[in-house]
Amino acid sequence: MRWIKRGRVFAVAGEHGWMRSHAQIPTVLPLEDRLRVYFATRPQPGLSLTGIVDLDPADPSRVIEVHPEPVLNVGPPGSFDAHGIMPQWVCENSGEVWLYYGGWSRRVEIPYSNWTGLAISNDGGLTFRKAFAGPVLDRTRDEIFSATGCTMRREGNDWHAWYASGTQWIEIDGKLEEVYVIKYAHSQDGVSWERENRQLLPSLVEPEPTHRPSVIKIEGTYHMWFCHRRVREFRGGAGSYRIGYASSVDGREWERDDSQAGIDVSPEGWDSEMMAYPYVVRVGERVFMFYNGNGFGAAGFGVAELVDGSSEARGGGKRR
Repeated sequence: MRWIKRGRVFAVAGEHGWMRSHAQIPTVLPLEDRLRVYFATRPQPGLSLTGIVDLDPADPSRVIEVHPEPVLNVGPPGSFDAHGIMPQWVCENSGEVWLYYGGWSRRVEIPYSNWTGLAISNDGGLTFRKAFAGPVLDRTRDEIFSATGCTMRREGNDWHAWYASGTQWIEIDGKLEEVYVIKYAHSQDGVSWERENRQLLPSLVEPEPTHRPSVIKIEGTYHMWFCHRRVREFRGGAGSYRIGYASSVDGREWERDDSQAGIDVSPEGWDSEMMAYPYVVRVGERVFMFYNGNGFGAAGFGVAELVDGSSEARGGGKRR
C-alpha cells in the first residue's frame, strides 16, 4: 500500500464564533454530491463539540461549506457525554444516518472518562438526536476505563467493530496518562455488542497506546490503519502518534506490520510532528485517508489518496 498526500484540508479559525481550536478525528460520510466530514472542535478548553465541513468529492481538498451549528449538544451533569461529543464512525442505515461518537466527561481521580454513544439523523446527517441517554459501548466487568475510537463494518446482518479499550492509567512525570489497545466486538443490530475483551495487535513497546482503527476489505483481506504512540514525549515529541498497519483474513486475528502503512510524517509543516486518527473511505473508484496532523488536530486535518492498491480497493464503491 502507498499513499500520496493531497495536503491539509481544513483547520479551524474561529468559524461561526464557536470553532475556537482543533478539527479533530475527521469522520467521513460520502454523499452523492459531497463528502460530509464530521470533526471535533473546541469552543473553549475542556469542551468538545462536533461540527461539519462539506468537501468536493472530486477534489477532497476543496471545502464547499462549513456548517454553522454543532450536530449535538453535550449531556446533562453526570452523563457520560457531559463535556464532549467527538465523532468516531458514520454510516447510512435504512434511510437514516447513524453517527457513533465518543462522549467525554471529566473526572476527579483521573483526567477523563470516555465511552461510545449513538446519534441518529433523519435529514441527511445535518442534525442528530441521541438514540439513548447512555452509551452503546459502556463500562463492563472487564473493561473499566474507556471504549471509544471505533470503526465498524456491516456484512449482511453482521456488524463488526474495532475500537480502542482503555487498559490502565499510569503516572508519567507526575501526570496520569491512559493506555489503550485495539479490541473487537460483534453485533446483529449495531446497538447491542458482544465484546471479546482481547487485544488484537501486539505492542511494539510496553506500554504502547493504539487508537482509532480504520478497516476496509480488499480482495478478501481486511486492512487496518490505526495510530500508535508512546507514553512519553507524545505531545509533539519523539513519541508522538504515527500511522500503523495490520491485515487479517477474518477480521479477528491480525498480523501487524507498520512498514506496510505506506504513509509517515512530512519533513516539515502541519503534519511533520504527528499523524493521528486515520479514517479510510472509498469514494467512487478512489480510496482516501483523512487524518490529523500536529497537536492532535490543532493543526487541522488533511487527506491522502491510495495510489498503490488493488483494483477492488480502487473500484469498490461507497464504504459501508
